[in-house]
Amino acid sequence: MRPVITFVRTLTPAERQHFQQGLRSADAFTLRRCQILLASAAGQTPAGIASTLGCTPATVRNSIHAFAAEGLACLKEKSARPHSARPILDAAFDEPLRHLLHQSPRAFGQPRSTWTLALVAQVCHAKGWTPRVLSLDTMRLAIGRLGVSWRRAKHWITSPDPACARKKKRATG
Repeated sequence: MRPVITFVRTLTPAERQHFQQGLRSADAFTLRRCQILLASAAGQTPAGIASTLGCTPATVRNSIHAFAAEGLACLKEKSARPHSARPILDAAFDEPLRHLLHQSPRAFGQPRSTWTLALVAQVCHAKGWTPRVLSLDTMRLAIGRLGVSWRRAKHWITSPDPACARKKKRATG
């Protein structure tokens, strides 16, 4: 359990000046943190600061705890992404995925001759690479790591007929 800290420690003149400058910041996060920390240094309680600034007492306490742990670095907003998050289809699957995309979907029992993102996601799941069928955006990111820019599948039909080009030209011309 964290120790209960309801007020910031005594601020140094440099810290106080930094917080005063932060009150003119264009970044709302920095501005709010500076307001909270200066009010706490002035002796206001977390509940009093919260009612003045229109936030929750937990936000005030989180700011005070962040300053106690990080110092002035607490004025920059951190990523909200969980630390444990990692891609499901990570770099270990880059080469198998590249190999998969260079084959026809028909080799995997699919009724199409071109890949779609949904089809790649289904095949990856069927091969046991992913625990579920991934979203199209997740597949686009995984394929993007390969240096491939994914676009809509195009149907390129090549005919064994030597007169195919002439016939197409006549039909469209």
